[in-house]
Amino acid sequence: MTTLRIGIASYDDMKASTLAIARGKLKPKPSDPKVWFTSPESLAKVLSINNRMLLDVIATAAPSSLAEIAERTGRAKSNLSRTLKTLERYGLVKLVRGEKGRISVTVPYSAVSIVVPLRQHKASSKAAA
Repeated sequence: MTTLRIGIASYDDMKASTLAIARGKLKPKPSDPKVWFTSPESLAKVLSINNRMLLDVIATAAPSSLAEIAERTGRAKSNLSRTLKTLERYGLVKLVRGEKGRISVTVPYSAVSIVVPLRQHKASSKAAA
């Protein structure tokens, strides 16, 4: 089973961490989350029941086009395209443009693991410096 690790952190904490990594002051561990959200609510919108059902259809049926996904899910193609772009931005799907502009979609993960801090962390001035 391949699992995507997702973290929840404030924008300031994510920015401080990214800058610290870029400056070589922080080395991410392999176990660190690969995708970040600023709140559990924003994660819940992306991983809504409808989107999880969409991911399941793509993973199990391996449709060959957006039209086939739209047909299998009953979703409008325009809405589907927008949703898939959002899911791609978070690494939950891979979109590949093939022959004649046809887009194929794959789901690279079978599960997600979510790291949610129980208290708000303030970005340290050392990490941001």
